[in-house]
Amino acid sequence: MSVDVALLKNICEAPGAPGFEKEIRDLVVKEIQGHVDEYSIDNMGNVIAIKKGVNNPEGKSVMVAAHMDEIGFLVSHIDDEGFIRFQTLGGFDPKTLTAQRVIIHGKKDIIGVMGSKPIHVMKAEERNKPAKIEDYFIDSGMSKEELEEWIEIGNPITRQRELIEMGECVNCKSIDNRVAVYILIEALKNIKAPAFDLYAVFTVQEEVGIRGANVAAHTINPDFGIALDTTIAYDLPGAQAHEKVTALGKGTAIKIMDAMTICDSRMVKYLKATAAKHEIPWQPEILAAGGTDTSGVQRMGKNGSIAGAISIPTRHLHQVIEMSHKKDIDDSVRLLVAALEDMNTASWEY
Repeated sequence: MSVDVALLKNICEAPGAPGFEKEIRDLVVKEIQGHVDEYSIDNMGNVIAIKKGVNNPEGKSVMVAAHMDEIGFLVSHIDDEGFIRFQTLGGFDPKTLTAQRVIIHGKKDIIGVMGSKPIHVMKAEERNKPAKIEDYFIDSGMSKEELEEWIEIGNPITRQRELIEMGECVNCKSIDNRVAVYILIEALKNIKAPAFDLYAVFTVQEEVGIRGANVAAHTINPDFGIALDTTIAYDLPGAQAHEKVTALGKGTAIKIMDAMTICDSRMVKYLKATAAKHEIPWQPEILAAGGTDTSGVQRMGKNGSIAGAISIPTRHLHQVIEMSHKKDIDDSVRLLVAALEDMNTASWEY
């Protein structure tokens, strides 16, 4: 199995700010048709695809979640000169906005650039202050009158950056979490016989509070859950060994905990054993800050679920230069497929 870079490129470059996931959702639906028994789109906009389990007399179910949304912005004001102010959708480090292009999605797409006060006219004390979100505005090169033919308050804005290959890595905006969307699509194409009824859920609005996964898990009430998301690869100059979380090229990651979830010890043990059985490289993930759909999958069903997560090591998270290693992506697909096919062979007793 090798990474389909062309498909990953399409997935990463498709726009889909939280609450505005239509374009990436349409792409997902196109890719999964013919590979699932049925699919539906719920009121939140989650895509819920089902593959029936084989020899599953007890009707056990497993939910796998990968969120479709990407961090983005919302038009909040257009001033008299045509400059756009915005509301963030998701978490941003303000300094990463400098010198970036964005796309404003209105009646037609408009390219803009993130602008701020030029350093040449800054006072000395201003130059040494950290950037703030409110220091930035979007310049489209158009007047207010021109803009308002196409753009209105409330339109979504996404970041503009194409996917490229760098060595054995891929680099793009929105690797978080489009790489997991890709992994779940590839798993649906490759899995032959899921042990339990598989609910593959492409969720919405994760970046603003795990909203789609909460609703989907409440609806499905799965017995088991696996979330797919990126995690920090802090394998960079200056990083101490205990700070790295994960490293690129060392295999997929099996989550033990993050700030929102302590993964079920049975699922952690099972994923480790599955990786060993199939000779899939893996690394443990303990993330002190941040959370993923794992929390919703684990807790929002009526009975809760035996939940864990497969994480994809990624450098430069929440920037437009996010980077993952193709081998880690491939290992993640392999582990997910094996885990779903072998799930009825494990003991789930405490």
